[in-house]
Amino acid sequence: MEQNKEYNLHNSIEKVLLENLKYQNKTRRWSNFFNFVKFFIFLIFISIFLSVLQTIQKPISKTKDNKPHTALIKIHGMISEDSFLGSADNIIKSLRKAFKNENAKAILLDLNSPGGSPVQSDLVFQEIMSLKKRYKDKKIYGVVADICASGCYYIAAASDKIYANRASIVGSIGVLYNGFGFVNAMDKIGIERRLVTAGKNKAILDPFSPSNSKDIEILKTRLADIHQIFIKAVKLGRGNKLNSSKHDTLFSGLFWTGDEALNLGVIDGFSSKLNVAEDIIKQKDIIDYTKSPGLLSTFTDKFGASVKEAVFDNIKIQ
Repeated sequence: MEQNKEYNLHNSIEKVLLENLKYQNKTRRWSNFFNFVKFFIFLIFISIFLSVLQTIQKPISKTKDNKPHTALIKIHGMISEDSFLGSADNIIKSLRKAFKNENAKAILLDLNSPGGSPVQSDLVFQEIMSLKKRYKDKKIYGVVADICASGCYYIAAASDKIYANRASIVGSIGVLYNGFGFVNAMDKIGIERRLVTAGKNKAILDPFSPSNSKDIEILKTRLADIHQIFIKAVKLGRGNKLNSSKHDTLFSGLFWTGDEALNLGVIDGFSSKLNVAEDIIKQKDIIDYTKSPGLLSTFTDKFGASVKEAVFDNIKIQ
């Protein structure tokens, strides 16, 4: 009888402990869930706040676009499909809107970029050349801030005139490819590379395989082809403004300060955005036509990148 009582007491205690454990686990799960929800909402508010700060821009002028003005389009940062201020699609949309508006007496490109994709640059260059033919009375001016190099200068070359500061960096009319080789590191660590391809050139310049002279020559040929496209665009845009006696220097990939660029015919003079608008275009009121990221798209891009970095980029198998 005593044994049964002890057994029942033991079972009762065990049930109480189990129920308590279940309750604690359940409480902990709900607590974790609510903490996650709170954190998620916090991230949303932070992302929206940052997006609002990013999208709020101080207007250069209070002039409305139904009155005569200078149209400003910013080309900042890397020239890339993924860069909002350097994407051909976004720049072209801004250009078309500015050229189409009869009250935009001229277009001013605010240039501050180290370059980037030759494809994106060429798309913008070709669009500007096309728009200039369609709207023959409307001029487009490029104004360099700190730097206008490589792909940025590719675009600038389509301008009727280019202005810079004496200390601006301009030029770099060339093409490059850069990468890394990890063969020696793999040998030291003891990693074997297993690569199977269909097509003998499919794995050209694979960073985990030894490089060879044939691959390098193929790449040099492709870079030279793109370089020639770049050179033709600059010659088409700048015409006889270029110092023809400096041909080898002009297209060597060198970059110059404003003073040197002027002597080479790479730019037309020294000025700033406000001075070009007031003294050359004769329209000191400036309206920014730069396509701005929408609140939702900015948030989704930022939040998506944050989630990827916080979750997927930290997944490891150890």
